[in-house]
This record gives sequence, C-alpha cells and structure tokens, in this order.
Amino acid sequence: MTTAIMNWLSPNALHATGWALVHFLWQGTALAALAAVAMALCRRTSARYVVAVCALGLMSLAPLATFVFYYAQQNAGLSYSAPASPSAAVGWPIVMGHIVAPGPVPQVSLAPSRDEIVWLVEAWLAGVALFSLRSAGGFLLLERKRRKQSSIVNARMLNLCYDLQDRLGIHRAIEYCECKWLQAPAVIGWFRPIVFLPVNALTGLSEDQLQAIIAHELAHIRRYDPFVNVFQVCVESLLFYHPAIWWLNKRIRAEREHCCDEIAVTVCGNAVEYARALTLMEEWRSAPVLVMAANRGPLTERIIRVLGIKTLSAGMRSVGLTGGLLCLAAALLSGNALLDLARPASARAAARMQVATRAESPRPPASKTKPSASQAATSEQTETSTKTATATAASTTTATSYIDGMKSVGLTDLSVDTLIALKVQDVTPEYVRGLQEQGLHPDAEKLIGMRVQGVSPEYVRDLRAAGLNPSADQLIGLKVQGVDAEYYRGLKQAGIDPDIDRLIGLQVQGVTPEYVSQLRAAGLALTADQVIAMKVQDVTPEYLKAMREQGIDVNADSLIAMKVQDVTPEYVRQIKALGLKPSANELISLRVQDVTPEYVKALQSAGFALSISDIISAKVQDVTPEFIARARQHGFKDLSLQKLIRLRQLGILDSKADL
Repeated sequence: MTTAIMNWLSPNALHATGWALVHFLWQGTALAALAAVAMALCRRTSARYVVAVCALGLMSLAPLATFVFYYAQQNAGLSYSAPASPSAAVGWPIVMGHIVAPGPVPQVSLAPSRDEIVWLVEAWLAGVALFSLRSAGGFLLLERKRRKQSSIVNARMLNLCYDLQDRLGIHRAIEYCECKWLQAPAVIGWFRPIVFLPVNALTGLSEDQLQAIIAHELAHIRRYDPFVNVFQVCVESLLFYHPAIWWLNKRIRAEREHCCDEIAVTVCGNAVEYARALTLMEEWRSAPVLVMAANRGPLTERIIRVLGIKTLSAGMRSVGLTGGLLCLAAALLSGNALLDLARPASARAAARMQVATRAESPRPPASKTKPSASQAATSEQTETSTKTATATAASTTTATSYIDGMKSVGLTDLSVDTLIALKVQDVTPEYVRGLQEQGLHPDAEKLIGMRVQGVSPEYVRDLRAAGLNPSADQLIGLKVQGVDAEYYRGLKQAGIDPDIDRLIGLQVQGVTPEYVSQLRAAGLALTADQVIAMKVQDVTPEYLKAMREQGIDVNADSLIAMKVQDVTPEYVRQIKALGLKPSANELISLRVQDVTPEYVKALQSAGFALSISDIISAKVQDVTPEFIARARQHGFKDLSLQKLIRLRQLGILDSKADL
C-alpha cells in the first residue's frame, strides 16, 4: 500500500513531506514545552485542559504548514533553460583572480539526494497504516460488542439516568445500556452517545456512588469529550513517531478526568462516596482506549483532588516550568540547525548563478610567440579539455531539445524536480501529443501518474471507441484496476451499462460479465450498484436457484439482505417444515431477531399456533419457553401471546434477582 501511495506522490510533494516530518521533531518538542510551561502556570483544571488541547491542535497543523512552505518553494524553483552561448557550456573558472585552462563547468546540484527522504516517508506511511488499522479495529470491536453484547437498562435505572441528565442540563438523546464486557461505566459514540453500565457496577456500588459515576460519564458528553478523544487518536496515528504527542495526549486524558470528577462531585455533593467508588472500580480496571470510562487516569491523584487534600503542587509546577523552558530552548536550537541544513531554494539558485557567471568569462588571447615545450603540453591539455567540453555541450543540447519538446506540447515553466520526474518516467513529447490527440490535456503530475500506470494513447482510444470518456484521474483508476475496453463491452452485452466509477467498483469486486449474465438469465433486473453489492455479499447464481427451489420469490435487494443476515436454504427448509410459509422479508426479520427453528418448535410445543409476526413479537419481547413455563407454574393458563408479552413487559413474574 505504501508503494502505491509513493507512486502517486510527485517528487515535490515527496520532498516537502519528508522535510515536514523531520522539522516536526523540533516543532513538536517546542510546542510540547510551551504547553508544559503554560499548564504549569494554570491553577484551574479546565484551563490546563484547554491549553493542552490547543497545543495538540497546533501540533497537528505544524507539519501541514511546513509541507505547504516546502511544496510552494519547490514549485517556485528554477527551470532548465538553454545556455546563451557556447561559453556557457565551456567555462573558464577563476581561481584566486587568475584565469585557468578551460574545462567542464562544475555542476551544482539543484536537487539533493532523495534516498533518505524516500525511506523516511515510506517508514512514516507504514507506521500510519499500522496505527490506523489498530484504531479502526478498535472501533469495529466496540461497535460489534455494542450491538451483540448489550441491553437496555431497567425502568428504575433509566429514570435515575434521566434525572441526572436533567440536572446536568443535557438535552441530547442518550441511550443507556447494561453490559458484562466492561468493568466500569463508560461512554461510546459521538453524535448518538451511549452510556454503558456494567453489571458489577450496578450490583457492587451503592446508589449514591452509582449516581456520582453516571454523572461523571454524562459530564464527558456535556463537554463533547468523545469528539476530542477521536481527534487525539487521529493525531496519534499520524504523528506516532514523536514522544511529545503521546505525553501530551496522556496529560489531556488525565486533565479531562479531573474536570469530569469536579462536575460529578458538584452535581452529587458527596466527595467521600465518589472517592470510594473510584477505589472500588480501580480493582475492576479494564476499558478500551476509545471509550470514556470512569476508572481512567491515575487513581491516587484523582482521589486526592476529589477530597481536596493539599499536595506539593506548587513545587511540581516550578519543576514543570523549568523543564519546559529547557526543552523549549533545546528545541529552538535544534530547529535552527535543521534550517541551516535545509537551505532554501534561493541559496541554491545563487550558487547556480555564480557558476553561470564564471562560465561566461572571456577566453584568454592566443600567444603570437612560438610555444615552448611546456606551452605545447599545456596546449595538448587544452585540446583535451575542449573535447570534453564539446561532449558536455552535446549532452546539454540534448537536454535542451527535451525541454523545447515539452514546451512545444504546452508544458512550460516546469521546475527542476518536475522535469527530472518526467524524464525518469519516460514522458516524451510524442507521448503527450498522443494523449492530446485523444482530447486529454493533463498537467505534469497527472502525466507522471498516467505513465507510471501504463496509460497509453492506444488505451485511451480503445476506451473512447467503446463509449467511455474518462478524465485523466479516471484513466489512472481504470488502468490500476485493469479495466479495459473489452471488459466494458462484455458488461454491456450482459445487460448493464455502468458509469466509470461503478465500472471501477465492479472490477475491484471481481464482477465478470459471465456472473452478470447468469444472474440476469435467472430473471433478475440488476443495476450496477446491485451487482456490486451482490458480489460483496457473495450472492451466487447457485444461492438464487436454491432459494427459488424453496418457493421464495426474491429480487436483487431481498437477495442481498438475506445473504447479509445469513438466511441459508437450509434455514428456509427448516422453517417451512414447521408449517410456516415465510416471505423473503419475513425470513430476513426472523433472522434479524435470531429466531431459530428450535425456538419456533418450543413455542408450538407450548400450545401456541403462531403466525410469523407473532413469533417475531414474542422473540423481541423475550417471551421464552422458560417464561411460559414460569407463568403456568403460577397458575396462569390459556394465556394469549399478547398477555404473555404484557406480563413480560411489566416484570410481574420476575424474581428479586432479576430486578
């Protein structure tokens, strides 16, 4: 993946990215030092939190500003131009004020070696990918647990939560669930937050303690902490290599917990009980990094703050102030050294102009006297130097011809790096002219990308003949995915006519014209989006045939939904064997509610002859065979399903343990 991204980066962007990463080493240290000094001067927890978050925001902007600076500087660099005269190619260097024998002009490189830059950017991209995958995996895991391992809290606890929400002045829609996979209350979600109340907290804390802990979680929501937390995760993924990022994020999370502790104590008014609750939950400590949990942060420091015990904070602030100033000085010195190493393009241009000035120095006059032996030797050396200079001039003429050729096709004012990249990728004037004949006029960066991916004028001509009119970016995408004119014609013959973006999506998912033909032969009217979705869900012609053999009338959308919910032909066969005749939508609903054939058999064995909608309602309300047996043990017989559901909703048959 990193190689593909590197291919898309222009040399200018690559150079600017590398220097942005290097400069952030001192920039991040300086910003962290400033944050440490500012936080040492702040006495209020909320002020320290704001300072830390602002510093993190500046850290995220610093590499971007450095990238823009270097990228603009590279694009504003000098372009190649033809020498004004042969003396520009064959120079007469001046040493200590004397003219020396002619020779090749000393070459001043305008583009530094980029091997280290390339390795640095590749390593950074690999790290970003690794940390991004870790964060994405965490989000997916939390979402899976939220859907499958959580349930709504009971009515009494729900009223308690709503009362606390009103006292905190929160008017957002918040969901409250109980779970077993967390050991302390936590908040998940941004726009529709969910407060999770673990079973051990509901049973192991007193009501006052539980109120304070829930108030702590609601304080996170009122302060919009989940949004700040996801911003922290993104910055950690992008700037993972700098220790200052991890230090500052740790401080932000600690100060955030202190702020919420203060709100919880203010709302509930019992600091001692809240401190006891924190002590208990420390023993249960386990929470993912992406959630706002009440048992996060160093326990001792939080309890000391909650109880108002005085500490040596003044001395610690002075230490933090001194250390921050020292780190700031060291960072600024390092930054100055780096800026000297990375001289701007203007300095390199001045060096080039100095060499050009020396190259235009006049040739010394020829001697009229008979040359001596030493002069003859010098003459031979001069002749050799002249031959070398002639070869150099020939190569310069070749380079000039390439530049003139590029100008002839409209590519002017190209920087040195762009010209090098074009030449390295073999972007010739003939290649550009061939693309222009097909109606394309890409800029230099797109030309490089098209050449790297093998986009030829013939490839463009074939696509246009087939009826497609792609842009330069779309051509690159089509070529990367291996889409050609023959593939597009095959899809059209199979009955679908996708646009370019959907054509790329079809190829990415491995959709073949044969696959489309088989589905349409079975009587399905398909769009390109439906074909992509069916392929993603592995809907095969065999699956469609098996469903129809079971008497299920399906269309494309219902097939996709059935496959998503894992409705198999065997499942349909078992349901129909119980005397039911479900439709496609009813099968999906049954599967969504996890209605198994065994569950239906149990209801029928209890004497209920239920329709499919009744079975779904019973499952939704958790009317189980065990619940039915419990009702009959209490003397309730000949109950209808509606009465059973009502008994379940009101909790009339629930034991004290259930309550």
